[in-house]
Amino acid sequence: MNLAELLNSVDVIQVTGNAELKEIRSLTFDSREAGNGSLFFAVRGFKTDGHKFIPEVLSKNPAAIVIDNPESVPAQIFDKSECVKIIVEDSRKAMAQFANIFYGEPSKKLKVFGITGTKGKTTSVFYLKHILQNAGIKTGLIGTIKNMIGDKTIATKLTTPESITINDLMHQMITEGCTHCVMEISSHSLSLHRIDYLDIDYAGFTNITSDHMDYHKTFENYLDSKKTLFDQLKPDSCAVVNCDDPSWEKLTANSKSQIKTYGEDRNAQFKIKNIEYDFESTSYDLEFDGNEYKIKTSLVGKFNVHNSAVAFALAYESGIDAEIIIKGIETAPQVPGRFEIITRGTKKVVIDYAHSSDSLKKVLLSMNHVNKEHRPLYTVFGCGGDRDKTKRPVMGSIAEELSDYVYVTSDNPRTEDPVFIIEDIKKGLKKDNHKIVVDREEAIKKSIMESEDNAVILIAGKGHENYQEINGVRNYFSDKDLAEKYLGMIN
Repeated sequence: MNLAELLNSVDVIQVTGNAELKEIRSLTFDSREAGNGSLFFAVRGFKTDGHKFIPEVLSKNPAAIVIDNPESVPAQIFDKSECVKIIVEDSRKAMAQFANIFYGEPSKKLKVFGITGTKGKTTSVFYLKHILQNAGIKTGLIGTIKNMIGDKTIATKLTTPESITINDLMHQMITEGCTHCVMEISSHSLSLHRIDYLDIDYAGFTNITSDHMDYHKTFENYLDSKKTLFDQLKPDSCAVVNCDDPSWEKLTANSKSQIKTYGEDRNAQFKIKNIEYDFESTSYDLEFDGNEYKIKTSLVGKFNVHNSAVAFALAYESGIDAEIIIKGIETAPQVPGRFEIITRGTKKVVIDYAHSSDSLKKVLLSMNHVNKEHRPLYTVFGCGGDRDKTKRPVMGSIAEELSDYVYVTSDNPRTEDPVFIIEDIKKGLKKDNHKIVVDREEAIKKSIMESEDNAVILIAGKGHENYQEINGVRNYFSDKDLAEKYLGMIN
């Protein structure tokens, strides 16, 4: 794409150089990916500033570089090259706008569903994709566990990728025949402008509880970041929100979209009733528009009632027949690492991604609910390093209160000493029903090998993740693989 043509459709402060002579072959904010004909965005990140890498990028013959801090880049550096310098107000925001235009505004050519919330995004998006596929609609997915174009899987590292990746993925979806896209939308992506300029037709809200305080600092900031999704919706779009959550009205206060509510609240437009669940399945009634439907899913837990209900409401509002939606929910496969149950003999292990105080509490309450026979309940958990420290003692307190026995271990310590993380967790422990086992594999092994034959064991925190990060190095590590390994040794 010609740079001058691209610049005609975006907001810039100043352009230095001959844009008419430049053809843009690729967009990137990673200096290692810059090359001949690339457009590089100097983005200020959490650990480094992209402006520092401009000399390295210039050596690779890029077509142009976008900056928002001219003071950090000596003018003579550009004078010695033929690279076009583009000054903008905010490089991240500009990156989203440039990417949208470069890839042909792909979100306008798809019916886009975006789901946000502290918990439930991943499962809700998987439900929704399966419903749409059940309706014969080829659908793309952007999410925590994986990105998908139809049935093709593409690896992912972020819940919501950077704006260049999002627009590239959507462009590929269109090329390969997708008409719909479902995506998770994180608070980080909203505050970092990753979804700016996207045309979102349907937005879902699951819930909001205190999380990511290491980044947002206050709950109000966290709430405000979520709110931006609903603020930017068009008048002809639809938002489906959980009215059981006390923050839903604040989130939608300035939204121009049509608002639909779901939940157990008696005023919900999609009203959830008669919830039942055990270790095998979950069922409930959903009442709306004067009709009542029986919903059943093989995914276990009360949270999966709400996850499936938001997917139901979004699909229904988009025009999918209720019976098709019900079938889609009923046949939806297990989402990796989300209350994933492994049974060997009489012993059960549940693998779950719960890594915040609220999510740990919810999964343990669900486990206690389905544990009708009062089998011994064990919990294995830790807390991630370089993240919100305030939740650590709270999670310790919740684990010991709702479990018969707790193995406190490491999660992804990252650059922190796992022993220090565990010391923070121990501040919330008041009982004598816990054991400290720093090595996570050893903790999983002990919980399985030392527990009673009929025990139920929760391994929380990592879920679908297949790595453990220690001092910046990721090594293969799967809670599920290890659970199956040690269960196999006793059965």
